[in-house]
This record gives sequence, C-alpha cells and structure tokens, in this order.
Amino acid sequence: MMDQGLASSAPTPGASFTVAAPPDRRARASSGDLTDLYAPILDDLLSAQRIFDQELISDLPFVNELCATIRTYRGKMLRPALLLLAAKACGGVSKSHHTLAAVIEMVHVATLVHDDVLDEADERRKQPTVGAMAGNTAAVLLGDYLISHAFHLCGILDDHYALRRIGKTTNTVCEGELLQNVQRLRRDLTEKEYFDITQRKTGVLTATACELGAKLAGADDATVEALSDYGLWCGVAFQIVDDVLDIVGDEKQIGKTLGRDFSLGKLTLPTIHCLANAAPETAAALRDALTASDSCGPGRLRDWLAETDSIEYARSAARAYVADAVRQLDILPPSDAKTSLISMTEFVVRRRF
Repeated sequence: MMDQGLASSAPTPGASFTVAAPPDRRARASSGDLTDLYAPILDDLLSAQRIFDQELISDLPFVNELCATIRTYRGKMLRPALLLLAAKACGGVSKSHHTLAAVIEMVHVATLVHDDVLDEADERRKQPTVGAMAGNTAAVLLGDYLISHAFHLCGILDDHYALRRIGKTTNTVCEGELLQNVQRLRRDLTEKEYFDITQRKTGVLTATACELGAKLAGADDATVEALSDYGLWCGVAFQIVDDVLDIVGDEKQIGKTLGRDFSLGKLTLPTIHCLANAAPETAAALRDALTASDSCGPGRLRDWLAETDSIEYARSAARAYVADAVRQLDILPPSDAKTSLISMTEFVVRRRF
C-alpha cells in the first residue's frame, strides 16, 4: 500500500465483525476515554504537542491569535498517537517521531480548517470555527499556513523519506477532496466511489502516520506495509463512523454542526445504501431531498434510513474494516503499544464524538 497511495483490496463492506479489545481497556475505549490507550506514548505525545505549538509561533500577533484558535481542533490527537504507537511497537520512539507526529497533526488540522469552510460550518469541538470568527479568507490562509509549516518541519529531518511521503499523501488528500466536491449532488454515487473518496481524503493520512512510525523505528518492509494497511483501514472506518454520527449523533456531545453532508448534497455510506435498498417511493423522496434547496429535516432522513437498516449497515462496514486492521498487527510481537493499537480500533467503531 505504501508505494501505491491506495490499497488494491479492501474488506467487504457490510460484513459483521466484532473486535475484542483487551478486557482492561475495552470499557475505556467504548466510553471514549483515550487516556489509557495513549499511556505507552503519553510523554511522547506531549513532546509532539510542544513542537506543534512552538513551530507556529510568529512575530505577528494576529497570526498567533489565529493559531491559538485551532488548539481545540487538535481534539483526539488520533493520528499522531497512532504514529507514536506504531513506532513504539516496532522498536522505539525517537525525536524524529515527535517531529513527524506534529507534522501529521498539522496536516490533519489544516484539512479540518478547510473542511469547515467547504461545509459552511459554524462550530467545531463546541467552539466557533475559524471561518465563523475571522472569516473564510482567514480560514483558508490559516490552513495553508499550517501546511507550509508541516513541510518546514519535515525539511529539518536528515532523511527526506518522510518529506516525500507527506508530500504524496497531501496530494492524495487534496485529490480526495476534489473528487468529493465534483461528486456532490450526484444521486447515483456507488459504494465503490464512496470508498475511493474515503480512502483518499481520510484513510491515506492515517496510513502514512502508521507507516512513518514503523519506518523510522527501523521496521522491515513487511512490517511497514502491514502498519500502513492497519492505518488505512482504521482511517476508512473512522470516516464511516463520522458519516454515521453526522446523521444520528448528539450535536452537544460531538461539538459541531450536524447534518451538513446531506444538506450540501454529499452522499455517504448510509444514504447510498438506503437509495439502493429502499422502496421506490422512499428512494425517490430521498433523491428529491438531496437536490432540494430546503433539503429535509434530520428526523425524516433518519426515518428513511431506518426503513433499510442503513445505519447498522454502515456500522457493520466500519467493523469489517477495523477487523482487517487488527489482522495486520499479527506481524508485531506482544507489547503495550500493540495492545493499544488493537484497542484503538475498538474506540474507532464505538466512539460517540
């Protein structure tokens, strides 16, 4: 996967799997508490956060003010944590890993800032978005600023492998966003096309995080590829759950505006499945609502999806992806970091925010 950008095969969407996290961590993973899962690399994660903050310090006060607003965007720190856990599971964490963890998070936060502009969102993590506070022009420029600093940090590393991988990954993420944009309002989007978009715009960044963690820890090629695939499938599953929560989540718990995907004409896995399996009159109403200027209320959309059990179908697809992710970890020896990597998949599919 690591040289192709996208994996050549994927788990079967909709298959039913249950991933069993270790008993002492399952409850915390399902409740959304990441503290225990990050325990093997907590100090390393704090080092990455310090690098993130220090890199963005500017001699321009208004730039510092803008950068201060994105601290809440960091949220779960999932991608840098996976990079550091992959490194620890493959031999050990170095200062270069701290730097790359900050780089991965900068790229991720930049995508969130830009996404909020594209989705016309007013709130994220229970706080106003950058666009809501400072305008969309400032938000776009701030996202660009984050990307430029990510490449600056990559450039200070002795080995330019990471710089090339981050560059290729960023290209793929942008392609995924462009592909999703051009597919908006399409009422015949297929599952295959949805998963192509999802791998590009979400999966590859998580894959690269895990790949770089393993690679810079000195892992062999087979292990690096396995960790890359683990990250890819976790990233795809994470996006599927995100799409589900955008429909049935608790807005107060999630901390951002919900229902934006459908209102902007973006089909996701639950709605694609519903269109393909609903009664003709329901499918017709759903297609009409997709392109209607006033769209439809969230309650009505949930009713349509309930008719075809499309939410559970999407959740089962996420479980299939993380089950395949866990299988990639068979190549690793036992360790606390490996245990956390396994438990992270439980968090991905059970999270509520």
